[in-house]
Amino acid sequence: MVNKVKVQNDADLKDRLVAINRVTKVTKGGRTFTFAAIVVVGDGNGVIGYGLGKAGEVTAAIAKGVEAAKKNLVKVPVLKGTVPHEAYAKFGGARVLIMPASEGTGVVAGGAMRAVLESVGITDVLAKSKGSSNPHNLVKATIEALANMRDPKTIAQNRGVNLTKVFKG
Repeated sequence: MVNKVKVQNDADLKDRLVAINRVTKVTKGGRTFTFAAIVVVGDGNGVIGYGLGKAGEVTAAIAKGVEAAKKNLVKVPVLKGTVPHEAYAKFGGARVLIMPASEGTGVVAGGAMRAVLESVGITDVLAKSKGSSNPHNLVKATIEALANMRDPKTIAQNRGVNLTKVFKG
């Protein structure tokens, strides 16, 4: 159900660093440091992607992460600055719950989830992460929850009914 999307212009994608990790390899000649950076890119209008870059320098790791993120972009429905409905997802040990919020609430989320939600263009949302706080798994779980969301127009189209029937309960 993931909606892979291609973006014609990469200039409108903004990248955001979620986490950086210094990895040490100890050899006979001493220590070798490398860096792993998880990066989120989004256009602020419903398109989001994440990537992991590894390199000997921080800037190179971030650049590799941005390139990897541009390769797996997904489209997310954003209605009036919030999500259309509640969503729950898990990836590894990370569990995420995302709920719509009224206008003016802001992004009530922590750490890695906040970076993803702000990059996708959501301005009002309530989010809770449970279980693992590993930023890699949190980002993947958040994007999975967002990618599985459906807007009312899509539901009405799939069912072959009028948009007003979707809201009738």
